[in-house]
Amino acid sequence: MAGTCGNIVMGTDALSADLRGGVVVIGNFDGVHKGHQAVLGEALEKARSEKVPAIVLTFEPHPRTFFRPDKPVFRLTDMREKAGILKTQGVDAVVVQAFDREFADEAPATFIERHLIRDLRASHVVTGYNFHFGKNRAGTPDYLAEVASRHGFGLTMVERFVDDGGSRISSSRIREELANGNVETAARLLGRNWTVSGEVVSGAQLGRTLGFPTANLKLPEETGLKHGIYAVHARIDGNGTLDGVASFGRRPTFDNGAVLLETFIFDFSGDLYGKHIQVEFVKFIRPELKFDHADALVEQMHLDSAEAQRAINALRSAVERG
Repeated sequence: MAGTCGNIVMGTDALSADLRGGVVVIGNFDGVHKGHQAVLGEALEKARSEKVPAIVLTFEPHPRTFFRPDKPVFRLTDMREKAGILKTQGVDAVVVQAFDREFADEAPATFIERHLIRDLRASHVVTGYNFHFGKNRAGTPDYLAEVASRHGFGLTMVERFVDDGGSRISSSRIREELANGNVETAARLLGRNWTVSGEVVSGAQLGRTLGFPTANLKLPEETGLKHGIYAVHARIDGNGTLDGVASFGRRPTFDNGAVLLETFIFDFSGDLYGKHIQVEFVKFIRPELKFDHADALVEQMHLDSAEAQRAINALRSAVERG
């Protein structure tokens, strides 16, 4: 797996010499939520004070997906999006280590000696307070502290990060919020709106015939977002933000088929097929419903669009007021 892919280093042994010897922060970082950002902040502060690179070591696929491929994890961010967010946080490189059978079977000592010491030459390691590693998760925080002392690299373990109510912020909690349609709560935990992206695919063009042409994205089957209608922001090929309304679900009024994200962008006309689109979820409008006929659906779509625009305007006004 060794090599580079854009701003991603594929494998610890592929890190260039000029980036070795830095602060290495380890984790899955799915979502790069506020808890992750607290861990990253500790690493960045340490790296800047010591004038060394700040390196993220993360893993693909998600370990839970590797061990249970029949039940893949609902990912909050795919590998490229995660790496992009991590880079915006200020890290110097994102190293993605393949989580395969060979890696899963490595003893804790091997993980440290091969990846942290030999490949990355870590001068300091930063992890969350409950980091476990190695075969059968046998590497404990206490073991890591003992080995760090013995090998002479520094170690910081960041305590759990909680929200204003004292509840732990975690990727699992954010998945639960999204499963309930609570995209505003998810945004507070993430520190930004939850976003999906991909290439616009051709659909059945039902929206066009109804007067609501949509940009369609096929998301991974394990996507656990509640089916329904959402107020959204959209960016096309990385350009400016546009307002819109999106439906995520199976289109029960028509075919009840494969799950699809269909986004109607306000005040936009043009061919979007093949373009890259980012969709940010702003507010849940209503659950997915089945209508008796197309006219009733069209009437509801007009209401949904108006409600989505009101929700977006209200949030925008709140931000402007500070």
